[in-house]
Amino acid sequence: MSTTNKNEEEVDLGSLFVIIGKGFKNFFNFIGSIFKGIFHFIITILIFLKANIIKIGIATIIGAIVGVFIEVKSPTTYESELLLEPNFKSTRQLYNNINYYNNLVKQKDTIGLANTFNIDKQDAASLKKFEISPVINDNDIINSYDQFIEEVDTLTVKSYSFQDFKTSFSIYDYNAHKVRVVSEKNDIFNKLDAVIISSIVKNTYFNKLKSLANENLNRTDSLFRQNLTQIDSLRKVYVEVMLQEARKPESNGTNIDLGGVKKTTKELELFETNIEINEELVDVNKEKGTEYEVINVLSNFQPIGTKLEGVSNNYAFLLGGLGAVFMILILVLAQLNAFLISYKK
Repeated sequence: MSTTNKNEEEVDLGSLFVIIGKGFKNFFNFIGSIFKGIFHFIITILIFLKANIIKIGIATIIGAIVGVFIEVKSPTTYESELLLEPNFKSTRQLYNNINYYNNLVKQKDTIGLANTFNIDKQDAASLKKFEISPVINDNDIINSYDQFIEEVDTLTVKSYSFQDFKTSFSIYDYNAHKVRVVSEKNDIFNKLDAVIISSIVKNTYFNKLKSLANENLNRTDSLFRQNLTQIDSLRKVYVEVMLQEARKPESNGTNIDLGGVKKTTKELELFETNIEINEELVDVNKEKGTEYEVINVLSNFQPIGTKLEGVSNNYAFLLGGLGAVFMILILVLAQLNAFLISYKK
């Protein structure tokens, strides 16, 4: 190899190392600029707060004072929750009903509330909010997806992933749902749950589905029990035959053994069938426990409501924070206006 070629290779390697070095340097400079930018942003905020801390503090105090005044004037409110498990796709109707009750509250339609819940106008006027939300449980999504896989063909499953299924899973698809009621009276809640539940239970369509489902479950239960009785009878017959053959003199050992093996095999098959039917019967009883009614009540309203407390319900805290945010917004807009004026000049 000539000296010229060696020099060219050394120059190429040197250039390569220079390029790599510049790349690392630019990368670390970029990372450093990010941290410098974050640090500069934090310092700017701290300088802004230091310069305006008195104004922000005054706005916070004024908001808190107004909040305390409102807190004193506002009546005490109470809440209670009803936990339900709708069946036969009645969840959407339940949500519609709860939203309807809440609209009556917003419109201050005490007559409509009184007629709906069979209460007097004073009790109806004490109702302040109806709301409903699902009890989020990832197991509901997994179990629904397993059921979906069992019901559709393999090709559909391959084209519809669990993530797609999870994305399409709506609030109406969860099993349990929580109804929350807020009232100025703490002893009104046990007058509400019966009406809320009956509004779904008395629906003609859902009652029809319930009757058909119950009929199928009862028929399946009866069939399984009959099969168990027949299997028990057959097992007794096989046991009796085996005992009778065991008492016979052994004229041909090979034939007796073969007969015994056959009967033992049949006995085992009956035993396995018995186990399978019992497992199916357990599943039927589980379905009866969960799907025998249009709507299952997991937890009723508490007779005496819980007083609404905490930071999220404290007007002094909320309005104090709102006052601080409002003042910060005014100061930021003032600085922005000053910057725009100076920029224009």
